[in-house]
Parts: sequence; C-alpha cells; structure tokens
Amino acid sequence: MELVYKRANLEDLDLLVKTRIEVLRAANLLCDDTEMPLVEQQSREYYEEYLQKEEHIAYLVFDGEGLAGSGGVSFFRVMPTYHNPTGWKAYIMNMYTVPSYRRKGIAYHTLKLLIEEAKNKGVTHISLEATEMGRPLYERYGFVSMKDEMELP
Repeated sequence: MELVYKRANLEDLDLLVKTRIEVLRAANLLCDDTEMPLVEQQSREYYEEYLQKEEHIAYLVFDGEGLAGSGGVSFFRVMPTYHNPTGWKAYIMNMYTVPSYRRKGIAYHTLKLLIEEAKNKGVTHISLEATEMGRPLYERYGFVSMKDEMELP
C-alpha cells in the first residue's frame, strides 16, 4: 500500500468540504443522506479563509487516486498566560480514516504531521475532542483527558 500524505491547499477545497461532512456524519452517527447545506457552505468559507492565513492546516491521505484519510489542525489565540505566554493554541480536528483503511497507522501518522505543524509554529498547547473509537489512538500518542476545562452546553 503506497500512501501519499498531502498538505491540502485551496485546490483541494471540494474534497476538504466533502470529507468534513463525512467526518460529521460519522462522529454524530448520522445517515449518509443527511444533508447539511449550511455546514457545507460555512466549512467552504472557513477553509477558503483559514487555509490562506495558515490558521488551519489539513492533510489528505491518498492511496493512488482514492482518499484513505484526513486530518486538520486549527490555530487560535487566547489571552497569554503564565503557562502559555504567546496565547496560541492548536486544536486537532477532522481526523478521519476510510473504514477499509483503518488499523494501518494512517491516523497516527496524520496526527504526527499535524502536531509537527503546530510545533513548527511554536504552539505547544494542543487539544482535541475524541470519539470513543479515536480515544485509544490519542492516548497512545500521549494525549490525556483534561480535568480543569468546563463547557456550558
């Protein structure tokens, strides 16, 4: 299996949006025919803006011409703190492996590339949300559950 890991650019916009919708369907246990026109539109606009500014970096993984997986990292800034004097943070998202390619190291390698991108930008605070299926991968890489963060639903 000859895999190619490609850093996505605006030429990949249609595939990025399509993959984003697939990720949301899988993560939210939605039917394949669930339509999300607003999410598609907003995702397209997000990619157009943030890929150019390099505040989002995405990788697409190909086996020949077919997509095998994907992943992305978004960068955002909060007020600087003692532990994060720049305030820059990274958020891993859109991790997806096509079912027939799972358990072959694709997600692990994609995650490694995304973390390297963050570290190359000097960002050391990296977080993500994990599905039950993805949790063992992230734990193996060294991610731990956060104990101090809260959310208002």
